[in-house]
Amino acid sequence: MSKEDRISFDFDFAPLPVNYGLSTKGGAASAQESSINQAIEGLKSGNPDISETVCREHLKLHPASVEHLWLLGHALMQQRRFGEAETQLKTAIELAPDFPHLAEDLGNALAQQRKFKQAIPLFEQAVRQDPESANAHKKLGQALAAVGRGQEADEAFKTFFDKDPDTGAVAVGAEHIRAGREDDAIQCFRQALRDNPDNVDAMRFLAAVYLKKEIKLRDAEALLQRVIQIAPDFGNAWFDLGQVLLKRAQRMEAIDAFRRATELEPRNGVAWEKLASVTASAGYPEQAAAAFQKAIEVSPKFAGFHMGYGHVLKTLGDQPASLREYREAIRLRPDFGEVYWSMANLKIFTFEDAEVEAMEHQLENAELSETTDVHFRFALGKAYEDRKNYDKAWSYYHSGNQRQRPLVTYDPVENSVHQEKIRSHFTREFLDGAEGNGYADEAPVFIVGLGRSGSTLVEQILASHSQVEGTEELSVLANLSDSISRYRSDKQRFPEILDTMRPIDWRALGLEYLEGAKRYRMTDKPIFTDKLPNNFPFIGLIHLILPNAKIINARRHPIDTCLGNYKQLFGRGQNFTYDIFELADYYKEYCLTMDHWHEVLPGKVLDVHYEETVTDLEGQVTRILEHCGLPFEESCLRFHETKRAVKTASSEQVRQPIYTGGMGKWRKYETHVGDWMEELGPIIDGLPDVVKNAGL
Repeated sequence: MSKEDRISFDFDFAPLPVNYGLSTKGGAASAQESSINQAIEGLKSGNPDISETVCREHLKLHPASVEHLWLLGHALMQQRRFGEAETQLKTAIELAPDFPHLAEDLGNALAQQRKFKQAIPLFEQAVRQDPESANAHKKLGQALAAVGRGQEADEAFKTFFDKDPDTGAVAVGAEHIRAGREDDAIQCFRQALRDNPDNVDAMRFLAAVYLKKEIKLRDAEALLQRVIQIAPDFGNAWFDLGQVLLKRAQRMEAIDAFRRATELEPRNGVAWEKLASVTASAGYPEQAAAAFQKAIEVSPKFAGFHMGYGHVLKTLGDQPASLREYREAIRLRPDFGEVYWSMANLKIFTFEDAEVEAMEHQLENAELSETTDVHFRFALGKAYEDRKNYDKAWSYYHSGNQRQRPLVTYDPVENSVHQEKIRSHFTREFLDGAEGNGYADEAPVFIVGLGRSGSTLVEQILASHSQVEGTEELSVLANLSDSISRYRSDKQRFPEILDTMRPIDWRALGLEYLEGAKRYRMTDKPIFTDKLPNNFPFIGLIHLILPNAKIINARRHPIDTCLGNYKQLFGRGQNFTYDIFELADYYKEYCLTMDHWHEVLPGKVLDVHYEETVTDLEGQVTRILEHCGLPFEESCLRFHETKRAVKTASSEQVRQPIYTGGMGKWRKYETHVGDWMEELGPIIDGLPDVVKNAGL
């Protein structure tokens, strides 16, 4: 990024000088004043398109109206149409060279187009017209710095600092941030706040540094809360507050902050996009879709907005509309590998030949980022699998995994040690001594296992019952296990920390889990699902804090499970899936841990094999409902008819009637999965025949 690209110019609306050039007598003057007021209101409310229309209509009859030319320039700049704004402001300044703010505004329009040499004389004129304007001195300094006139820039900045010391101190801190000197910036902003505790810009920038460094997030939130208390209409502060709240896992509060930011700045596409993304992650896809529509309306050329909207439409089950958005994102940005992978992740979608050729062409681009390259490879694996060219599909999947593995962090030894600690700690004796103190609530049904093992199918079956709400993959339990030891001075962690628990603590943790899960619930149905596969190590903890919770372990043929994970590029987590041997080791640890739970908590966990479910749907649905204490309902057999948002990779598959095509799919890749067969052979030998023989 060049020095010029790091410089930003403000073009905030400047107040209209009172009665400048206006006569308050007569109908014509009143009509002109009314028109000006409408244009001003449009600018202040974030509707520059309205202001533009008002000004152009007036200028048709009165083309020499300097006020309307000026306001039209502002309206165009708010829409980032700087070249058009330049034209209008030049006409205005020719008609009224001494009109206040015109020189500064024309300088803004030129500077935003990087025409710094042309902007400098205009900022100099603005300084002569209003020597007390700190803003004009600042912009002059920025333009001089952009063309390398450093000494003159320093003089302009010094004048700016002298006239507005609070803003000047913030500007120094901002320069530290741009130069990567965050610690110096922190000291600068703290000093500015000692000098003026109500300096909202210093508070906001200090919070931004904390957020960037991911430190003192509580302080960052407090600073921004103070900013919006002092300046409740400061849209950027509300946006920043949303960012901090999101980082602190306070999604509902973040949604409120982003919503307020969009109310204050309805033409801020980024704020709409952030509102949409957070609303979607909180489980409100319909609201997210509406927010994405607004983001795209404001910023139609942002490819990322179209991709996000496509994700939400996929969650809502509207695949045609989802594909339209994905393809629009690709049209805007042909090297957008993540979008191609998103299309592949629809599962029941097939790429067109031209799209396959486009992806292969992109892989020849030496400037592709590593992440983008990986996205294209996984998408091409899906494309060639659909064409039944399994060897070529495997080559893309395998090379994609090999490139992804160095980009993530995972320690297989650490995982094995942790799983062994859990198994060693949760003995029958420990469970007998601690149980009976939890919160006896029957609402949660935990669906655990490994990804790509049929857990979404189990969830969809249960969510089709009149008494069950399907939520999503909740991180509440994992966060709870972390929070138990977060502030321990002795550094004890889960599971060892559980030895210090008092009887009352187990009940408190159960209530805390239910409170956390409540954020994701949208109905008053008595039962809800938590479908995070990675919860399997916490089954002992679940039993102690929520003794009446039901637990289902979704299983599938080990090779199909490993292959399904190896073909999946996860958005986050699941870092054990990108290496053949690490994936096999993880699977073995999972089986050891589940065998342990079956031994120490007999009958607590119901194993549901995918292959048995698709070959005997009614029988397995009956087992699932009985385990959960629910009466049989026919709707659970027609799970594919259930209308609900599904966020996982299987979202489209569970909207189809039951089919056996997913059984034994690993046999298509039999020449490539020999290592898994060798590693997992003993586990396969102990499986039911319908599982072992799947696909034959």
